[in-house]
Amino acid sequence: MPPHVIRVIEVGDRARRLIEGASSATAVAALRHSLYLEVAGELIWLGPAGSTLHTRAVLASDLPHVDAATRIETSFDLRHAADWRPHELPRPIHPETLASEGRRLAGMVDRLGRADGFGALLVAERPAFPLDRAADDARRFLEACARNDAAKAAGIGERLLGLGPGLTPAGDDLVGGAFFARRLIASDAAWKEAAAAIRARADARTHPISATLLGDLLDGSGYAPLHDLAQALAESDGAAALDAAARLVRIGHSSGWDILTGFLGALSIEKSMA
Repeated sequence: MPPHVIRVIEVGDRARRLIEGASSATAVAALRHSLYLEVAGELIWLGPAGSTLHTRAVLASDLPHVDAATRIETSFDLRHAADWRPHELPRPIHPETLASEGRRLAGMVDRLGRADGFGALLVAERPAFPLDRAADDARRFLEACARNDAAKAAGIGERLLGLGPGLTPAGDDLVGGAFFARRLIASDAAWKEAAAAIRARADARTHPISATLLGDLLDGSGYAPLHDLAQALAESDGAAALDAAARLVRIGHSSGWDILTGFLGALSIEKSMA
């Protein structure tokens, strides 16, 4: 049987490096409209045109229909693929600007629709079960991040890993969003050590897919709307920040809300968080 040819429309920079010349892939998880594949020993996400971009994303018009753990012979047609990579943020980034703009955006989250997951904290509500049991830990974690206490953030953050249903549990996304924000502000030894502790603990506490995506956030790499949000806040562009946040919260069941809550909470914790 000839290999399945996947005609790529858009591709993240890391995914391009992995799929160039690839002749096979293994399905790690088969979702309703997308696939997680292992190529050259690393994870990529294969989704339909118009999906949210990520450094590991491959958007295509003809996705194969396979079950998890299935090895497929395939080739990736990149001749007409548009490349995506995170844009460089303006430097230096002033923490005071990020904090003040983050607070301004937090005051407008009601415009984004009903907050889900840990996003309830942004509107002074308690998260629904089972996240309600970890609400106090989540608040303490965000407070530690906002106060630049890397060791405390790592200690509490480890307890949040794996919390929640799905391939990317809410606790992982909250922690990842917060560490992504901290990386914008500082990448000193204390926060590098904290990120390493979270990375090591994630391997034992959460799904391998989530551990990989969390590792990307620890490295400062996330979904396109998250990078757009960081740039908008750094440039004090409120309209662009609100637009990016709106696109971010549409990711997953609550993943986007969880990432947004971690990101904004780590910049400057809101006193109104219940």
